Parts: sequence; C-alpha cells; structure tokens
Amino acid sequence: MMKDHPKTTRALREANKAFKPVETKKPMTDYAKAQQALHDNRERLKRERLAREIKPRSHPE
Repeated sequence: MMKDHPKTTRALREANKAFKPVETKKPMTDYAKAQQALHDNRERLKRERLAREIKPRSHPE
C-alpha cells in the first residue's frame, strides 16, 4: 500500500477547500425585513434618546 506524500495531501486539502460548496443565504422574507427594520429603528431611537438625556447633564447651570 502506497502512502500519500505530504505534497499530495496538502494539494488535495487545498483543492477541497477551493471547491468547497458555497453556502448561500436565503433571501429575506417580507416579515423578516419588517422585523429587521423595526429592530434597527428601535435601536436608532434608543441611541438618540440616550444622547438627549446625557446632553443636559453635561452642561451644569
């Protein structure tokens, strides 16, 4: 029985890596898009609110 040479196994490993099947993402459904938009908007509003709350505190009168 013939052993694989290191060069052969390395080349085989790299070839397998190069021809690995590409994982594709499923397109977002309308529901998922709406949920993502809602989440993004909520996070934006939260950042804006926190910025407004911090601003008056930084200017003591």
